Amino acid sequence: MKKIVLHRFLFGILFIPTILMAQTEPEDVASITNEFENNFFESLKQKGIENYDKAIESLDKCLVLEPDNPAVLFELGKNYLAQKKYPTAYSYFEKATQIDAKNRWAWVGMYDVCYETQDYNKAIPIVEKLITFKDSYKEDLVSLYMNTQQFDKALELINNLNETVGKSEKRELYKADILRDAKYQSAEKFNLLDQIKKFPKEESNYIALIYMYSQSNQEEKALEIAEKLEKEIPTSDWAQVSLFKFHLNNNDGAQAVKAMNIVLPSAKIDSKIKHRMLNEFLIFATNNPQFEPDLDKAIAYFDNDKNVDVAKEIGKFYFMKSDWAKAKKYFELQTKTHSDDIESQKLLLQSYVELQDFKAVAKKADDLTQYYPTQPDLYYYAGLAQNQLGNFKKAKEALEAGLDFIIDDVSLEINFYLQLSETFNGLDDVKKKESYFAKANDLSKKQKK
Repeated sequence: MKKIVLHRFLFGILFIPTILMAQTEPEDVASITNEFENNFFESLKQKGIENYDKAIESLDKCLVLEPDNPAVLFELGKNYLAQKKYPTAYSYFEKATQIDAKNRWAWVGMYDVCYETQDYNKAIPIVEKLITFKDSYKEDLVSLYMNTQQFDKALELINNLNETVGKSEKRELYKADILRDAKYQSAEKFNLLDQIKKFPKEESNYIALIYMYSQSNQEEKALEIAEKLEKEIPTSDWAQVSLFKFHLNNNDGAQAVKAMNIVLPSAKIDSKIKHRMLNEFLIFATNNPQFEPDLDKAIAYFDNDKNVDVAKEIGKFYFMKSDWAKAKKYFELQTKTHSDDIESQKLLLQSYVELQDFKAVAKKADDLTQYYPTQPDLYYYAGLAQNQLGNFKKAKEALEAGLDFIIDDVSLEINFYLQLSETFNGLDDVKKKESYFAKANDLSKKQKK
C-alpha cells in the first residue's frame, strides 16, 4: 500500500497555477511545464533504481519551480525515508499535509517515519487522522496503544472493534494480556454484561464472563451467568452447569448426573467449576448412597488433573467422617494411579487398621518399606500388623529397624515403644516388655509437661 507510485494522482495536481499562467507568455509556460515534468519524471526514474541522491536533485529543481507542490514534497519525503534520513523525511511529509490536509499518502509517510524510529507516541495522532480516511487504521491504533501501555484505551478500542468488525486472533491476545492485570477486569466485566444484553445468543460472552468470575473466586456470580446462558442457549455445555445445580436442589439425582456427565468431559468448562460440581455431588452422594457408582465414574474424569488429586480428597473427606470403608476405597483408587503419594499410602494403612484388616496392613507396609526404607511410619504399621497377627518375631524386626529412622517425633516414638512392649510380651520376654513400656511412659510424661 505504501509503495504505490500514484501517477494519476500526480498528474492531477501538477497543473500550472492560473496566476503563473496569467503572468507568463505561452512559450514560457510551455518551457516551465516541460522543465518541471522532465525533472519530476527523472526523479521517479532515479528512485526506481534506488539512486536516491539523483532523485532528490531532480526534485529540488522541481521545488524551485513550484515550492508548494505537495507531490514534490511527498516524493522528497519518500526519498529521504529510503535513505533513513528520518527527520528530513518527516519534515517534507508534514509540509505536504500542511498544504493538502487530504493527502492521505503524506500522512502515511509521517506514520512510516514514526514506525521506523519507534516513536509510537508521536504516531498516535497521525494514525487518528488516518482513521478519518480509512477505518482499518484502527487496528494500527490498537497496537500503538499497547506499545505505549495505554491499556485502558486499547481495551476500549478492542471491544469496539470486536463488536463492529468481529474478533481477531491478534486482538484477543492483546486483550488476554491486558486482563492479566486485575484493575482492568472490572471494566471488562461490565463490557461483557453489556454484550450479553445486546447479543443474548452469543455464547462466547457468557463463557468469558463465567471464566473471569471463576478466576476471581466469584463462583456465585459465575453460576448466575451460567443460569442466564441456560435460559438463552439450553444446548450449551455451560448451561448444564446451572442445570446440574437446579437438579440437585430438586433432589433429582438422575438428571443431575446427566448434566454432570456432560460438563466434566467438556474442554470448555473451567476446572474450578468442575471441582465445585464434584464436591456438591459428593455431599449429595453421601446422603444418597445409590449414586456412589456415579461418583466413581465422575472421579475418572479427573485422572489427568495436575492441580487436585480428586480421589485423595474424597478419601480424606470420608476419613474425617470416620467412614473407613469408603476412605479405604478412595485411597486405594488414588494409590493405584499415584503409587508415590506417600501421604495417601499412610492414610490407607490407617484405614486398614481401623477396619481391623491386619493382613492388608502387613502386606502393604512390608511392600512400602522396600520402596521407602527411611520412613519410620511404615515400619510402625508393619510391626503393629504383625503383632495383631501373632507374628512377634516379624514385628520385632520391623519395629527395631524403624526406630533408627525416628527424628523429632515423640508421639511416633511412644507408639513404637508400646508396640515393642506388646511384641516382647508375645515373646515372653517380661524384662524387655516392661523396659519398653517404661520408656513409653517416661516420654509420655515429658510430652505433657
